[in-house]
Amino acid sequence: MTIARPDVRTPSRASRSLALLLDDLVRVPGTDIGIGLDAVVGLIPGIGDAGTTAVAGVILVDAVRNRVPLPVLVRMGMNLGLDTLLGLVPGVGDLADIAHRANRRNLRLLERVLADREETRQGSVVYLVVAAGIVAGTLAVLIAGLVLGLWVLLRLLGYSG
Repeated sequence: MTIARPDVRTPSRASRSLALLLDDLVRVPGTDIGIGLDAVVGLIPGIGDAGTTAVAGVILVDAVRNRVPLPVLVRMGMNLGLDTLLGLVPGVGDLADIAHRANRRNLRLLERVLADREETRQGSVVYLVVAAGIVAGTLAVLIAGLVLGLWVLLRLLGYSG
């Protein structure tokens, strides 16, 4: 059984705006390097990375809405996972966030798939269930990792709570 869907072939304005906001909001003068809120908000231990990861999930949801093939969706989740792991390293992780730019990578993956009409398939109930599981699982693992990272940080700082 297939689910009817509108003929959507471009990432949403929200996905484009989020990729810009999170990865490339301000350009470093004289360079091609952009700094976004992902790196800046990520300076807040635990909470910053969790917040930007949750917001970045909008691009994954847009990919599901556009019926991106599951292997591409998994790759997008892995980009977010790497971004989150990099963000757990204080200081250095924020510089790595600037270099990795998971949101920009995910937007490019989404645009590439949507440009190739052969690769974009009609959705089915099975696709939607698996895709929703990938998105929810990715976000759950990332948030659990952030909570664990925050717990380790608090233990290192001597908080026994």
